[in-house]
Amino acid sequence: MFFYIFFFIVATQRLVEVLIAKKNEIWMKSKGAKEYGQRHYQLMVAIHFFFFVSLIVESVLGRFVLNSYWPLLVAVFFIAQVCRIWVIMSLGRYWNTKIIVLKDAEVVAKGPYKFIKHPNYLIVTIELLIIPLIFNAYWTLFVFGILNQLILAIRIPLEEEVLMQQTNYEGKLNSKRRFIPLLKKSR
Repeated sequence: MFFYIFFFIVATQRLVEVLIAKKNEIWMKSKGAKEYGQRHYQLMVAIHFFFFVSLIVESVLGRFVLNSYWPLLVAVFFIAQVCRIWVIMSLGRYWNTKIIVLKDAEVVAKGPYKFIKHPNYLIVTIELLIIPLIFNAYWTLFVFGILNQLILAIRIPLEEEVLMQQTNYEGKLNSKRRFIPLLKKSR
């Protein structure tokens, strides 16, 4: 039963995020923003869709056995959700699941963006590790953990390149840590 409740919460959250992203996309494009990375975005959506399919299949095959540390893992998951809300609120109308950039826009450097450049990607990475751990879905953890890092290796450099070309990104955020605040930025 816990699996179904948890899955419903996560699916509802994703649906709300898609609606917010679509509303923001319409607003940004009405202001002249352009979208980048459409080809890899489709792959990213497929990865996230099949993550949930894999999670369901592996959980059913494992008879929905919870990890013995599930209360701690669920707490980490909910902390990540609070951080996700912080990200969405910090970016406001600029938050999106796509790379949509408004030329000459002022880059947001508040909220979690004071500390790192890509907090949302860090949150997604945490989720893709924590959710399978909660349900002992180790194949899902392994496969989609790797796939997520591969897609981020394409997405993050493209996003940074576009932001540097189209906005004041270099002056505002380029000196921030890329993904984990404690690690020094590599050049």
